[in-house]
Amino acid sequence: EVLLVESGGGSVQAGGSLRLSCVASGYARESKCIGWFRQVPGGLRTGVALITTDDRRRIYYDPLVKGRATITRDAAENTVYLQMNGLKPEDSATYYCASGYCVPETGEIYGMNYWGKGTRVTISS
Repeated sequence: EVLLVESGGGSVQAGGSLRLSCVASGYARESKCIGWFRQVPGGLRTGVALITTDDRRRIYYDPLVKGRATITRDAAENTVYLQMNGLKPEDSATYYCASGYCVPETGEIYGMNYWGKGTRVTISS
């Protein structure tokens, strides 16, 4: 069974921080890349950050979050974290993690076939 479970969402004021977690189990643990994405109601799902699951742990950040987000991976816990600081109201969205393949140098993704159910983030001004 493939399973990705996100947690850590919530409501915070602008300028605050959150750490989102994504625990992977089943086949998702064998993927080459784990990514965080976000989506607002009626909007497209967009990439936030990517990390490869090899020892090099290559990383990509969307320009909208670069400098405010840090993606890390704990291999022993099969968990990928997304630390978000300096949160803005426009960061409000449902955040999803997904597993598949990516090119961190460009942010290109493919084969992101496994998705979690998401965790809601609300930033108030």
